[in-house]
Amino acid sequence: MKKVSMYEENSFKESGLSRLLVHDSPYFKILNFNFKAGQELPLHSHDIEGQVSIAVLEGKGEFLAAEGATLPAEPGDILISEIAEPHGLKAETDMRVLVTIAPPI
Repeated sequence: MKKVSMYEENSFKESGLSRLLVHDSPYFKILNFNFKAGQELPLHSHDIEGQVSIAVLEGKGEFLAAEGATLPAEPGDILISEIAEPHGLKAETDMRVLVTIAPPI
């Protein structure tokens, strides 16, 4: 068992998104990304089988999807998709998200 304090271990950076590897195992990977307002994780996909979830912990923005589609992203919202499906995120305000990938890449 382990405890990770994301708020203490991962801050925000003006130069780009801030990333913290929270957990990595053969079963799943958990990452914390912090975005300053205006920063984004560009639309991308992975050529593997598995699923990804992106949970918004704080802040507001948009989930990015294929063909220019967007979905609102606010605290409590969770995007779940196949990892091969295009996904991304753009922050309107400072945002903190928790990403889970299973199986890990």
